[in-house]
Amino acid sequence: MDTEIQGRAAHVAAIRERAEADMKAMGIDEAFIDRLVDTFYERVLQHPALGPVFDARLSGRWPEHMQKMKSFWSSVAFRSGAYGGKPVQAHTGVANMSPDLFPQWLVLFSETLDDIAPNPEAKAWFMATAERIARSLTLSLFYNPALDDPHRKPA
Repeated sequence: MDTEIQGRAAHVAAIRERAEADMKAMGIDEAFIDRLVDTFYERVLQHPALGPVFDARLSGRWPEHMQKMKSFWSSVAFRSGAYGGKPVQAHTGVANMSPDLFPQWLVLFSETLDDIAPNPEAKAWFMATAERIARSLTLSLFYNPALDDPHRKPA
């Protein structure tokens, strides 16, 4: 049993070391994560569709949200395990949340990376990750299995 636990710990440590090396090779560090989150959410607040939805949900709680997002992106990039939130539950029931906001979120994220990513590889990594997150949240929040029913007649 102890050998199995030690083996798992070594495996997790190896994953983290590899992620840190990969991020370092792309010029990504904690300072970049902070800048990405700060810059992106500044732009979110100015966006005509995204800003009102985010601000209504986070009014009075922006500092906590920013810390949470920095922890989230750091955890994803460096495989640190620092983030322990539940993104689907956090987005459930958000007023005026709709599937069409996710593509707008991705465009804004891409534009932010265009401006601040240290290189194309870093942009590609963060965009691929953001696209997976957007797809996952969209499916979790809005997917209706009845729409995939092969016996369903088109309206």
